Amino acid sequence: MKLRFVWVGKTRSAPAKEMIRDYMERVGHYARVEVAEIRDRDVEKESEEILSRIGTDSYVVVADERGRDITSRQFAELIENHRLAGTRRIIFVLGGHAGVSDAVRQRADFLLALSRMTLTHEMARVVLLEQVYRAFTIIHDLPYQK
Repeated sequence: MKLRFVWVGKTRSAPAKEMIRDYMERVGHYARVEVAEIRDRDVEKESEEILSRIGTDSYVVVADERGRDITSRQFAELIENHRLAGTRRIIFVLGGHAGVSDAVRQRADFLLALSRMTLTHEMARVVLLEQVYRAFTIIHDLPYQK
């Protein structure tokens, strides 16, 4: 299975970059991982580029404040169910400061609320990557999640 993270803007904070690098490496033990950074612009242009990076054959999870609150275990089940079903690629999308357009929301197979609180873009990246890593440790019954 391949995981693609599509997010808007560059990570500027050195500590956030380090945490992102660390979790990308950890997740890379369980799946092929790639990041597509979209240039920070107005939401419509960002969304057009996001949609161009998604394609039609992937399962798409969009982080959105209107999304569903789920537990880490439920998130692990979501990923494991797709792995077992033979899903080739899961794409995780994080929009810019204005979120994503309705077109991106409509393309999403799952809308995920990372938190009801507002997170910086950099923190949202770290939280999402940590939860993906946590999901794999739950799937493989490793002690990290306990």
